[in-house]
Amino acid sequence: MEDGTRIGPVIDGRKDSVWYRIYTHSWVQILLISFICFCCPGMYNALTGLGGSGQVNQTVAANATVALLAATAATALFVVGPIFNRVGPRVCLLLGGWAYPLYSGSLLCFNSTNNGAFVIAAGALLGVGASFLWVAQGAIMTTYVPESQKGRAIAVFWIIFNLGGGVGSLASFGLNYNSTTGTVSDATYIALLILMGIGWLMGVFICPPASVRVSQLKAIPEDEKNWKQTARLSIRTIADWRVLCLLPLFFSANVFYSYQQNVVNGMTFDIRTRSLNGAFYWIAQMLGGLIIGLILDFPGLNRQIRARVAWVFLFVTGMAIWGGGYAFQKWSSRRLAMGIKQDIDYKDGSVSVGPMLLYIFYGAYDAFWQSFCYWLVGARSNSPAVTAILVGAYKTFQSAGGAMAWRINALGKPAMTQFAMDWGLCMGSLVIAIPSVLAVTLTSDPEIEKMKAADGPYSPDSPDFEKPKTVLRE
Repeated sequence: MEDGTRIGPVIDGRKDSVWYRIYTHSWVQILLISFICFCCPGMYNALTGLGGSGQVNQTVAANATVALLAATAATALFVVGPIFNRVGPRVCLLLGGWAYPLYSGSLLCFNSTNNGAFVIAAGALLGVGASFLWVAQGAIMTTYVPESQKGRAIAVFWIIFNLGGGVGSLASFGLNYNSTTGTVSDATYIALLILMGIGWLMGVFICPPASVRVSQLKAIPEDEKNWKQTARLSIRTIADWRVLCLLPLFFSANVFYSYQQNVVNGMTFDIRTRSLNGAFYWIAQMLGGLIIGLILDFPGLNRQIRARVAWVFLFVTGMAIWGGGYAFQKWSSRRLAMGIKQDIDYKDGSVSVGPMLLYIFYGAYDAFWQSFCYWLVGARSNSPAVTAILVGAYKTFQSAGGAMAWRINALGKPAMTQFAMDWGLCMGSLVIAIPSVLAVTLTSDPEIEKMKAADGPYSPDSPDFEKPKTVLRE
């Protein structure tokens, strides 16, 4: 901000230096948080994408994931959200990032000792750490850029973040190309552990909201940062009917991971093909993030129309992809009934192509879904404090849904049951979200909203949209 209220590190002894202006630029911060997530949750995704985190004993990994998601659900909204408003994103990232290398280390230990309790405990700690990381990430991604660029910010983040899963999976593919054990090598876990540690340390370079030069970004004054005000803000934000209609959408955001990773990928393919599929899955996430980002920032449409177009896009592609998944699951169920599993190699031609393409489309749809959720969060407010609460709610309900699904997977429920649950929850929650999608406003800036009410309509996509003093009439 240009009012002299910036805080943070001083570069070259001056806060107005060229280097400081570059460092505090909104897009530099978006790139930085993207690379942090590339190293931490991106590498974690590379592990989980292998099916059972690369272990033959998938039950231990599934129970660790249940512990992780349960811990995230318990802390993201009611613990981490208020803490974020007091200490800011940098401290939250440093508090949470260390749990990622710990989890990779627990899997490395499991390869030698079969200590499942350590893996599950590390998963629970990672759940708390992930709450800190994702609440900070969501607040940065949805408020550190102007409203007209939020779709692009989400797309850029999603591309870089999922590049982590893609690179990690390709590395695992190379390391395990000749593996016959069904579990990944120690070298895989060590490499991912190192990258996760680097990502954690990069959190020290994140700027607080008051240092970022975005006119619409609403930082909370220091004298309003107290627990009483934070509690009131949290209740007021979550109790809004427009947010309540989004909660099922949030709940369904991760319910399909356990089925897709442990059944579609984990029970169908051999270890090296699972690694290759993991790479394709995360690359598809990158492309999916780009596609939905273009839709959400399409310059010829106002924000209200973009919200509705994105909803229709999610519903149509969801029905098509899950419909293809139903055909796959009928075929897969017959194979599992005959005791055939983890046998298909990517070189098997016509047998492997269909399931591999389905897994790729599942990855793209995950990007569509989560990007849309984040965009709806960003459309509610330009305040990091408010979006931290909303992201906390998102991660809480997302993790609760994921924990339920992973527990169902760990209990060995039929694959078709898991598939039907995932498809039904996704399409049903999209329908419930319709009122919130229809309620998206042209802008979240209260000053422009007041001028719009007083002076009539204006174009939110015009070059002067980010300048509250200039309002264009139609």
